[in-house]
Amino acid sequence: MTTALTASPLTANDRCDRCGAQAYVRVILLSGAELLFCAHHAREHESRLREVAASYYDETERLDTTPATAALDER
Repeated sequence: MTTALTASPLTANDRCDRCGAQAYVRVILLSGAELLFCAHHAREHESRLREVAASYYDETERLDTTPATAALDER
């Protein structure tokens, strides 16, 4: 039997376990524990995290997008 791991989207309430900044990466370890990281700390530890991760959920592409609520001169 295979169990699929599904991760809900990260929100502004999800905070980096290292520094408290907004989290953009969720790592589910083989043990089932969950770790959250900001983009900076996820990049810093990515190779090791991927070695021990059952799931690596990355939303850092959201940092490159302009929110729909941004003023027209900010788009």
